Amino acid sequence: MIQVYTGKGKGKTTAALGLALRAAGAGLKVYIIQFVKGKTCGEHRALKKFKNIKVEQFGRGCFVKKINEEDKKLFKSGLLSVKKALKNKKYDLVILDEINVALKLGLLDCSELIRILKNAPRKQEVILTGRNAPCGILELADLVSEIKEVKHYFHKGVPARKGIEY
Repeated sequence: MIQVYTGKGKGKTTAALGLALRAAGAGLKVYIIQFVKGKTCGEHRALKKFKNIKVEQFGRGCFVKKINEEDKKLFKSGLLSVKKALKNKKYDLVILDEINVALKLGLLDCSELIRILKNAPRKQEVILTGRNAPCGILELADLVSEIKEVKHYFHKGVPARKGIEY
């Protein structure tokens, strides 16, 4: 099954991580592949406590505004990890965090990702997060949740807070 959490609202990664915790608590093996992100934050320290959750990041640790060669290498490595994770069936739940952002930036080829997802075992649950999910991904998905921003305290000047946003 393929799930997509997209939209401009806050909480896409948080929703995916909630499902990771539920799956881990049920004894399932979880692999979280984070695109764009490259900094350790609160969830990483918490997730390390679970033996059946693996997290890898494929980002420089900053918001990508201008793509460089390092970004391209990191995202290619991330996509290779996705292929391996979906091919070897080691994981029950595979989360591709912020992959929609990588697609929007043109760092990954959407048609290649769709091919990979179509060949994934049906027993594996795959979650894709990030804004601007392409229509091809939305059509392929079994579940799509759009997180809509109604109001956000960032607009009042409240900065990102430890333990809440990171």
